Amino acid sequence: MRASLSAVAPGTGLRDGLERVLRGNTGGLIVLGSDKTVETLCSGGFVLDVEFTATRLRELCKLDGGIVLSSDLSKILRAGVQLVPDPTIPTEETGTRHRTADRVSKQVGFPVVSVSQSMRLIALYVDGHRRVLEDSAAILSRANQALATLERYKLRLDEVAGTLSALEIEDLVTVRDVSAVAQRLEMVRRIATEIAEYVVELGTDGRLLALQLDELIAGVEPERELVVRDYVPEPTAKRSRTVDEALHELNVLTHAELLELPTVARALGYTGSPETLDSAVSPRGFRLLAKVPRLPGAIIDRLVEHFGGLQKLLAASVDDLQTVDGVGEARARSVREGLSRLAESSILERYV
Repeated sequence: MRASLSAVAPGTGLRDGLERVLRGNTGGLIVLGSDKTVETLCSGGFVLDVEFTATRLRELCKLDGGIVLSSDLSKILRAGVQLVPDPTIPTEETGTRHRTADRVSKQVGFPVVSVSQSMRLIALYVDGHRRVLEDSAAILSRANQALATLERYKLRLDEVAGTLSALEIEDLVTVRDVSAVAQRLEMVRRIATEIAEYVVELGTDGRLLALQLDELIAGVEPERELVVRDYVPEPTAKRSRTVDEALHELNVLTHAELLELPTVARALGYTGSPETLDSAVSPRGFRLLAKVPRLPGAIIDRLVEHFGGLQKLLAASVDDLQTVDGVGEARARSVREGLSRLAESSILERYV
């Protein structure tokens, strides 16, 4: 759906042609792709094989038949055709043009656009889903509201993430603290995903929105994975959960479930009981080590594997750090100084 929305977004030649059809008070039925299956559904009409232009699309829609475009949307292959899909394919649409568009899309696997003359709307059918293409102003209004919400959630995320960093330094982290950060990270990710769809749907009108979105969510996805890597419970005889499984469990939580910290804790691999939420946990150190400048991921993995936890890393001397494969004296000093600065700044931010 996202790829199809991008093809018909404002600023594209296809969207220009569709809006011309709409303004001309004529309907349209356009198949966005062609193969042998599409050919078998076409009856009558004309074989054209000409370069696609918005004006040609507008004029050919006056023929009151279907139009078939090439798969790369660069050519108009056929016009004025009657599309005859399998009538047994289920559809909830009522109008003849919309029913045909829905069935053709399901049968051939290509997106199909239906322009309604009476309702004055453009509908896109992809894989059994229908999306009405709205005016850019309406989409932009909703996108700006979502962006304002994202900004508020991001501020709250920064607060709880900063608190978690300070608690990690003091070794006072509980499952509740971890669940709160994981919850906020997932909320921010979901809002950002929704805005990303608006950006695609807006086409050239969404450029500024895309820049704002990129700035707001920079680092959110890596942070989400690092939190899970730090705190996913060690496997036991009763339960074991990998990092990928925990990320998937967070991803499939409903919006209502995401609001409950015990449910988030269960997604991470904990029991989620009130007693568990207040139990202490210790980070492995992935998250804070990732904040040390110019420290490769492979070295971070070796450091965590060697020391086993953040507290041992914080207590390690330069000589201790050098015992890890790939960590020379210069890198060991960089890690030692980087962790010291992070510890100092985290404590100051919390208490000052």
